[in-house]
Amino acid sequence: MLPGNINPRQMKAMMKKLGMNVEQIEDVQSIVIKTPKGNWIFDSAEVSAMTMQGQTTYQVVGTPRFEAGALEIPKEDVTMVAAQANVSEEKAREALVATKGDIAEAIMRLAP
Repeated sequence: MLPGNINPRQMKAMMKKLGMNVEQIEDVQSIVIKTPKGNWIFDSAEVSAMTMQGQTTYQVVGTPRFEAGALEIPKEDVTMVAAQANVSEEKAREALVATKGDIAEAIMRLAP
């Protein structure tokens, strides 16, 4: 029983009167949230969608695991570091990976 002796059917009717609709999304296998640093992965998550005033909000319940993504080094950064440090693009890329993309630090590491 819900607080105030309201049963779930009554609660659903009240929510409908307020223009709210909540429904469970069935058979969710996984949810992936992608970020520049990696992905948050929810396996077997419970997901519900609540629509109110034309806006839908999703609630995810579960335990995530984080998988770090590979560092993406833009070609322009590699070219700039190679030119500034007077080294090959391969050496510039290695320095950028070692410094987690920090251009200034990569150039300083490669400077004689």
